Amino acid sequence: QVQLVESGGGLVQPGGSLNLSCAASGFTFSKFTMRWYRQAPGKERESVAVISRAGGSTNYADSVKGRFTISKDNTKNTVLLQMNSLKPEDTAAYFCNAENWPTNYWGQGTQVTVSS
Repeated sequence: QVQLVESGGGLVQPGGSLNLSCAASGFTFSKFTMRWYRQAPGKERESVAVISRAGGSTNYADSVKGRFTISKDNTKNTVLLQMNSLKPEDTAAYFCNAENWPTNYWGQGTQVTVSS
């Protein structure tokens, strides 16, 4: 059974940090490109970070570049998103995604709220 389980969301003040984690099971994790998406109320889901299968290549949305870091551990089947200098506009549900075209898996999401 394929599972992607996100954790680490919560409420944080502007300027603070959170570390999101996504635990994968039920598929060959090392063969999948991993992404973190987010979706704010009333907005479309957007990709914020992507990491290649082996973890050697990353890319970020301009809105989070320099503040977020994605990493992948193929021995532990986990992908992390380290988020620093958080802003109120980072408030959203964050989703983990695994892609090996045409296969696509999604987690249930974890809520991040940035507010004073």
